[in-house]
Amino acid sequence: GKGSGACEGYVPSQADVAVFEAVSGPPPADLYHALRWYNHIKSYEKEKASLPGVKKALGKYGPANVEDTTGSGATDSKDDDDIDLFGSDDEEESEEAKRLREERLAQYESKKAKKPALVAKSSILLDVKPWDDETDMAKLEECVRSIQADGLVWGSSKLVPVGYGIKKLQIQCVVEDDKVGTDMLEERITAFEDYVQSMDVAAFNKI
Repeated sequence: GKGSGACEGYVPSQADVAVFEAVSGPPPADLYHALRWYNHIKSYEKEKASLPGVKKALGKYGPANVEDTTGSGATDSKDDDDIDLFGSDDEEESEEAKRLREERLAQYESKKAKKPALVAKSSILLDVKPWDDETDMAKLEECVRSIQADGLVWGSSKLVPVGYGIKKLQIQCVVEDDKVGTDMLEERITAFEDYVQSMDVAAFNKI
């Protein structure tokens, strides 16, 4: 590095302490200069408060173009040897990588939101049977169509004779599979018990 740092026989100063505290753990063994320095400072751990010099933020020592890595600021001079010794580059890299990943994820999410998702739908033909030939079929149909639900759209309908002057209502509807099921339809339709005797699914097609 540019700063020679502490070496044997030299009393470390508060500058060393500031750097020492900024280092989370001992540098990897291949950075043996840093490791030797680290261990040397470590041996002064007990008395570091009384060491000479005034303890300042890291950026106040050493070459002027080295920014303070003890604070929040990241450094621009990635190629600066001194910074590598402090092992802070990796941390900044992963922060950067994390930020990038989160950005990409957000982009992906918003793209997905813009693209209409493929909704599974079914077309269902229902047979709704009245109690008898006295039942008001217009009223019955009105009741059926009054059923509203998210993902349910009523289609065309017709009255189909079933014999004895009785007609059943055949009504088409389109449903979103994960929102509306035939059980729910049957429950809601047969709830109009004054008009509806029963409901059957005449046809069920995935769209």
